[in-house]
Amino acid sequence: QVQLVESGGGLVQAGPSLRLSCAASARVFSGYTVGWFRQAPGKEREFVATISGTGLYTYYTDSVKGRFTISRDNAKNTVYLQMTSLKPEDTAVFYCAAARIFYQNTNPREYDSWGQGTQVTVSS
Repeated sequence: QVQLVESGGGLVQAGPSLRLSCAASARVFSGYTVGWFRQAPGKEREFVATISGTGLYTYYTDSVKGRFTISRDNAKNTVYLQMTSLKPEDTAVFYCAAARIFYQNTNPREYDSWGQGTQVTVSS
């Protein structure tokens, strides 16, 4: 398993951007698909975006396409989620997760390493 630590959350007004970071402890980080998930109060955890181990392939849920960008720097063992045009409905705890799986896997149960989460609150 990999240890993951998220950072970068906060309280913002609708519109501005925010960048989340996920720092990982893994000897061969490039071997892991990393995903971002989010969970709003009273709702189930949902998939946001994933990135393949090399960073060449990404996958997004429809609601964030064109607004969010996932990227990674394997030299720094870090994955990022750049969020723009934020909306109040983006308010949630954001989690990063990692596993040695296909990058288009959006099922949170398939990820065996999780961070503690970072709160993102978007006010209108």
